[in-house]
Amino acid sequence: MPGRTDAEIRRTGAAGGRPARVPHTSRRQLLAASTAAGLGLLTACAGTSSRADSASRASPPGGPGSSSPSGPSGSAPSGPTKRRRPELPRGGRELFPRYRLVGFCGLPGAAALGRLGTGDPKRRAAEAEKVAHSYAAGREPLPALELLATVANSSAGPDGMYRSRTPDATIRRFHRVARDRRGLLLLNIQPGRARVLDEVKALRDWLVHPDVGIALDPEWEMGRGEVPGDTYGHTDGHELTEVARYLSGLVEAHDLPQKPLVFHQVATSVVSKQSALRPQPGVALIKSADGIGSPGLKRGTWHKLVDDLPDGLHTGFKLFYEEDAEGSRLMTPKEVLALRPQPEYVMYE
Repeated sequence: MPGRTDAEIRRTGAAGGRPARVPHTSRRQLLAASTAAGLGLLTACAGTSSRADSASRASPPGGPGSSSPSGPSGSAPSGPTKRRRPELPRGGRELFPRYRLVGFCGLPGAAALGRLGTGDPKRRAAEAEKVAHSYAAGREPLPALELLATVANSSAGPDGMYRSRTPDATIRRFHRVARDRRGLLLLNIQPGRARVLDEVKALRDWLVHPDVGIALDPEWEMGRGEVPGDTYGHTDGHELTEVARYLSGLVEAHDLPQKPLVFHQVATSVVSKQSALRPQPGVALIKSADGIGSPGLKRGTWHKLVDDLPDGLHTGFKLFYEEDAEGSRLMTPKEVLALRPQPEYVMYE
């Protein structure tokens, strides 16, 4: 008997437990197949993708790597100057409660992986900002582009890590698009069998910018003997705290504004030992409720996943333009904002 489709697994996964094998027609296999087919966007695997580009090449004005101000002739100014502390794209140094983050996720050339993967990135960013304004509800909308930076594969690759890394040229392109829109760029990590913190550290040159954060997809974090697309992966509160601690160190070292750390969760089994999660200075921890289905099913998933939230944890909500509408309809912004606690981060795939 064939396994359940990805949509079926995502609908029922919130109750916990491990799903059956996923058939090749599912969106999870489309992800692996698109990578294996060679979209011309992903590198082969670990060690083949350089993250060593100079931070100054992609730095926004006033961000790390920017040059010192100069006088009219190009020489240094005569008097002492006060360095302006880096801020978030639309001002300030704290994300919450001032802002609500709303946007699209995906990978260019891979329509099955999200809205961000189709069409011109600038047009998608403009669309994301329009959607973000529909979620304002007393807060300032802050558009967010969630780009897949590490993508889980169904094949092991040269290093056996079952993942590929998105080239710096692609990340740079989307960083510029986000910056031009005065939005955030979130780098999504689907680690395969790679160590999550290693994948985060590989993105350091991007993370020293004040407008770049991290999104983790632990359903693609595989243990020994597990293959992406066959079963849900998992993480725990200790590992999430380890990543938050690393980001906190970057924030302190570079005097950065608060940095978002999102982790998507489709089932209770995907994140264990949540009580071990410890907020870190300068890092906004956001638990994003994943899961496909009708508005009623998504509300049920939400209530299971936000029950007994640890202190200091913010909430997010994910919607799927196509899968949620299959046999039902997409939830409206009004319905999403009616959830309690009210989501502070909303992402469309």
